[in-house]
Amino acid sequence: MASLQIYTRNYPQCTVALVTPDHTLIFQSETRDKQHSDSETTPHCLVELVPTSTIELEEYQLWGHGYGTLGLIHLAEAVFVSVITGSHKAATVRPGESVFRIDTVDFFCLSQSKYEDGLYRDVDLPIPSGSALVETYYESRDTAIDAPFLSLKKLLSDGSFYYSVDFNLTDRLQDRSDKLTTFDVESFDEDMLWNAYLINPLLVFRKHLAPSEKKHLDSSRILTCVIRGFCSTLTIPSSAQITSRAHARLPSLLTIISRQSSRRAGTRFNSRGIDDDGHVANFVETETILWVAPHITFSYVQLRGSVPAFWEQASGFLPGQQKIELTRSVEASQHAFHKHFKHLELKYGAIHVINLLSDLRPGEVELSKRFRELIRRESISQEAFGTPTDHSLLQLTEFDLHAETRGPTGYGASNQIRPEIFNSLQGFAYFQAGEPNLIVEDRQSSMGSTVILQQEGAFRTNCLDCLDRTNLVQTLISSMALDAFFHQQGSILGEDVKLRHSTLWADNGDALSKIYAGTGALKSSFTRHGKMSIAGALADARKSAARIYVNNFSDKARQQTIDILLGRLTGQTPVHLFDPVNDRVAEELDRLSSEFLSTKAIKIWSGTFNLNGRHPGPKIDLRPWLLSCFDHEGDDTQIVAIGFQEIVTLSPQQIMSTDPTTRKVWEQTVQSCLNSEASSRKTPKYVLLRSGQLVGAALMVFVREDSLKFIKNVEGSVKKTGLSGMAGNKGGCAIRFDYSNTRICFVTAHLAAGFANYDERNKDHDTILRGLRFLKNRTIEDHDTIVWLGDFNYRIGLSNQLVRELALQGDYQKLYDNDQLNLQMLAGRAFHFYTEGPITFPPTYKYDIGTDLYDTSEKARIPAWCDRVLWKGSNLRQIQYDTANLQFSDHRPVWAMFTCIISVVNDDQLVKLRHKLYSKYKHTTRVMVASEKMRTKNHNRTLYPPEKAPGTQYSATSTAFDKWWLSHGNPVRSQVTPPATNHIWNIHRSSNPFSEDDIDWIQLSPCDTVKSEEKKPALPPRVNTPVNQGYTAFHNLRHNHFDPSVELPGESHQERHERLKTTQPLSQILDHKHINLLTPADTTMGQAGQDPPILRRSRTNQTVPDTVSSDKNCDLLSESISDRLTWKALDPQ
Repeated sequence: MASLQIYTRNYPQCTVALVTPDHTLIFQSETRDKQHSDSETTPHCLVELVPTSTIELEEYQLWGHGYGTLGLIHLAEAVFVSVITGSHKAATVRPGESVFRIDTVDFFCLSQSKYEDGLYRDVDLPIPSGSALVETYYESRDTAIDAPFLSLKKLLSDGSFYYSVDFNLTDRLQDRSDKLTTFDVESFDEDMLWNAYLINPLLVFRKHLAPSEKKHLDSSRILTCVIRGFCSTLTIPSSAQITSRAHARLPSLLTIISRQSSRRAGTRFNSRGIDDDGHVANFVETETILWVAPHITFSYVQLRGSVPAFWEQASGFLPGQQKIELTRSVEASQHAFHKHFKHLELKYGAIHVINLLSDLRPGEVELSKRFRELIRRESISQEAFGTPTDHSLLQLTEFDLHAETRGPTGYGASNQIRPEIFNSLQGFAYFQAGEPNLIVEDRQSSMGSTVILQQEGAFRTNCLDCLDRTNLVQTLISSMALDAFFHQQGSILGEDVKLRHSTLWADNGDALSKIYAGTGALKSSFTRHGKMSIAGALADARKSAARIYVNNFSDKARQQTIDILLGRLTGQTPVHLFDPVNDRVAEELDRLSSEFLSTKAIKIWSGTFNLNGRHPGPKIDLRPWLLSCFDHEGDDTQIVAIGFQEIVTLSPQQIMSTDPTTRKVWEQTVQSCLNSEASSRKTPKYVLLRSGQLVGAALMVFVREDSLKFIKNVEGSVKKTGLSGMAGNKGGCAIRFDYSNTRICFVTAHLAAGFANYDERNKDHDTILRGLRFLKNRTIEDHDTIVWLGDFNYRIGLSNQLVRELALQGDYQKLYDNDQLNLQMLAGRAFHFYTEGPITFPPTYKYDIGTDLYDTSEKARIPAWCDRVLWKGSNLRQIQYDTANLQFSDHRPVWAMFTCIISVVNDDQLVKLRHKLYSKYKHTTRVMVASEKMRTKNHNRTLYPPEKAPGTQYSATSTAFDKWWLSHGNPVRSQVTPPATNHIWNIHRSSNPFSEDDIDWIQLSPCDTVKSEEKKPALPPRVNTPVNQGYTAFHNLRHNHFDPSVELPGESHQERHERLKTTQPLSQILDHKHINLLTPADTTMGQAGQDPPILRRSRTNQTVPDTVSSDKNCDLLSESISDRLTWKALDPQ
C-alpha cells in the first residue's frame, strides 16, 4: 500500500507536495528575483512541513502514489525531487521487520516545467477535435525530451536498491539489537547509505525542526534511506522442525542481506583497490539471519572487498590485455591499509583475511605479494602485547581456489579450507538473541529479547573481483556458522535449511555480480545445486562473454551515473533547502534562551568495585560503601552510578558469552540497600534506570523517583577489548541519558592487566572511546558530562617494598607521582582532558581477602590504585573521592561524589515562545505555497487550459519564469508605440523582419480622424477577455449569457428601455438591428488547424486599434469610420 500521494503545481512556482494523511512535505522553487540576487552557485529551494488539512489540494494536480522520497539533486541547472513510485516486499527478517525492493523511481522538477511533460502522459486531458489538431496533439506527446535524470532513473530502478520503514537497514542485527524500539533516520550508517548525497539536505532541514514537527516527519515515513546489494527471505515450514526448541506450529525465516559500501562504489574496471581514506572497491557486508519461532534469532556477518592496495586494471577484449598495475609503493600504501583495517577492527573486532588469489597468474601473484607485505608491516597484527598468536587482530589464510579445484572433485575441493578457518570460526562465535526457555504466551517479542551471544570477529574474503570465488567460499563459511548454531541448539543442519541456504547464496552472488560486473556470478550452478553441470559451464561461458562487452562499452557510463548519485563529480553541489520561518525562529530562540532555560545543581554518586567473582550473600554488607551517597543534611544524591568488574568468574565459557543472572542479583542487592536507607530517612526511593553487562563488567544507574520526570533518551552500549576484541574478559560498558537538557554518560571499564602493559591499557581505552557507539552514532565524547569508573589496572612504577612503606606512611603524593595513569595522562596518551580528584586513600589492590594486608602470596603483587573514577565536563565539580573498607574481595571499592549543574528547559514556556515566534514570522517571512492566499479572479485559471491546442510550440529552453507572454499567469499583448498619433501598423507588411521594401506604419488622413472623433459612440465597459476564453465569450453571447444592462451599439435610450422589458432573445435583437457577430470571412471557425476566434470590441478611431478590417482595395478607413461599433472576430496570428 502506498504511503503517500504526489501532487504537483506549476504556478505561481513549480511545486511538489508529498501528501500523507496527517502531514505534507512541500518543495517549491525559488522566485526568479531570489535566484538572480543570490551570487552563490548552490541551488536553492524552499521546503515546508504542514498539516495536510491546511493546504488546498484543489490547486494541485495528482500525479500518483509514492513510497517515500530519496532526496533532491541538482542536474542540468534544475532541481529534482526523487520519489519512489514502485516497490514490493523482498524480505521479512523477523515478524514486523520488512525490507522492500525499489522497482521504479521518478523525478519531479522544481525549476523547469518542460521536464514534467513526460510525467503527465498518462493524465486524462481533453483531445481537441479536428484531424489536424489531433495529429499535432499526438506529435507533441511523442516528442522526446532529453531529461538529465534518465540514467539515474534507470540505475535506481534496476532492482538492486532496498529500503525499510521498520528498522535501520544499514546496521547489522547485532548493532541494532539494543535500538530496536527506535527508528531514526539520523542513525543510518553513511558507509552503507546510497542516497546520503540526496537525503542529507532533508536531514539538515529535519534537524532544525521543532521536536513535535520532527516527530510528525518521522512518523510520516516520507524520508527514505536506501542500501544497495541484495535482500531476500525464504520460509522454512514448521514441518521441518529445525530445532528442538522451535515452535511446532510456526514457520521459520532464513534471510540474507548484503550491503554494498557507497564509499568507493563503481564498476569492475573503474573501481579497484583502495583510496587514501581506507575505503576499498566492492566492499560488501553480507549477513545471514535465521529467525526461529517464536523468539530465537541467529545472525552471522562476513565481509568481502578488493585487495586493500593501490592498484588498477585496464579493460580489454582479451584476458592478456587486462593487466594489473600497482600504482604506489608499500610505504605509500601503508597509511590507507592501516585506516582500512583499523576501521574494521573497531566495528567488527578481529579480522581473518582469506585471500583466494591465484599463485600462477602473474598479476594476481603480484597482488598477493603486496598484500602479504602490507599485513606484515601492519602494527595491529604484530605480537606486541604478549597475547597468543591465535588472538591477533589480523590473520591471513591464503587459499588458491583455482589450483585446489582442478582435481576430480572440482569445486567440491573448496571444503579443504574448513580446517584452516575452523579455530577462528569458533573464536568469532555468532550473534544470538532470544530467551529459548520462555513459553509462547509470554508477550516479550523477539524485538526485546535478551542478547545471548555476540559475534566478536569477521572473515574478510577476497579474490580479484570479489565475486565468483568469494561467493563460493562465503557460502561455505555461512554454512559452517549455521552448523555451529544448530549444534549448540542440540540439533543438526537439515536438508530443508541447506537447500534454501544454497538458493539464497546463489541469488546473492548473481545480484552482487550484476552490480559490479554487469552479469550474473560464475559458478552459481555449483553454489545452487552443489555440483557443476554442463549447462552451468555453458552459462558461465556466456556470462564471461557478456562481461567483456559490458566492461568495454557500458561501464564508463554506469560509473558516471553512480558518481552523480553519490555526488562525486567535480563541481557537483548539493541542493540547499531552507525553511525561512523555522530558521528565523531558531535564531530568536537562541537569543531568548534565558526566558525558558534555567540551571539547577544535582548530586551524582559514582562507585566502582572489582568483586573478584564473589556472589552476593547474607554476609555481604554494602552499606559502608553505598551509604556515602546520602547527605547528613538531607540533600541526597539524585543519580547513583555503580560499576562492577569480575561479577562472574572469568572462565573460558563465561568469556565467550554473557549470563545476566548474577548481575540481576547484584541489582536487587544494591537497590535494597539504597531504598532501606531512603525509607529510614523518609526520602524518595531509587529505581533502576538501566543496567548493562559485558560478561564480567556491569554498569547500573539508579535514579531517585522524583528525578525520573527529567530523564529521557536512555541508551546503553558495550565494547569488548579482551583477547584482542574477541572475548569479554576486558572491555567497556556505557549508559547515557539526557537529564533535562544536559547529556550525561557513564562508562565502566576493565582494562588490560599486567604491570608493564600500560600501552595496551591505553589502546583499550582508545578502542572503547572510539568504538563504542550509541543511537544516532553518538560517541562517548558527544556528552556534556562524562564519568569513567572501573578497574583500569594502571600500576605504580616503584619497587614492591617502597610502595608498601609509602602506603603505610600515607605518603600518597609520592606514590601518585609514579602512578602509571597519572604519567600517561600527563603525556597525553590516555584520557585526554579528563580530571581525577586528589587521591587521599591507600592503594586499592591487591589485598588478602578478609584482611587489610596487601598480597602476601607467592606472587606478592605490588599495591596499586587500579580502581579509579575520572570525569570530564565544565558543569561538573568533584566534592569527595574516597574508598570503603569492604574486605570480601582483593580490591577495595572506590566512590566519588559530584555536583553537576543541569540545564533545565521549561518545555511549556519553550512551546509557547516557539508558537508565538512562529505565528509572528509566518506571514512576514515565509513565501511558501501552502500558506499563500494570493487570490484574484485570474488566479483560478489553469496555466495550460484544455482548450489550448497542444500543437502550439514554446521555446524549449524557457523556464516557468522566462515565459514573457505570461504576466502572473494572465495573457498579455505586446505594447508597441506608434511614431505619431495619426499612424497605425501596416498589417500588409512582409513577414520577413529584415525586409526593407515595406513600410511599418501607415499615416491616417486628418479629416478622417476628426470625423471619427466627432461621432464617438457610447461604449460598454471594456473587459480584458483572455485569449483562451474567446470562444467561450462567443458561446455565451449567442445564448443570452450577457449582461442586459449593457448598451448596444447605435441603441437609443428609449430603445434600450424597451428592450429591458421584453424577453426576446438577444440574438434576435441583434439580427433585427443588423448587428453582426461574425463577418463572412470569420465563419471558418473550428476548421482544422485553427483556434476558435476570439472576440474583441474594437474601434478604428483609436490610435492603436485592436483590429483593423480592410477590403481588397486596401481602403483602410472605408468601413472603420462609422457611427456604429462593429464586433469583429480576432483570429490568432
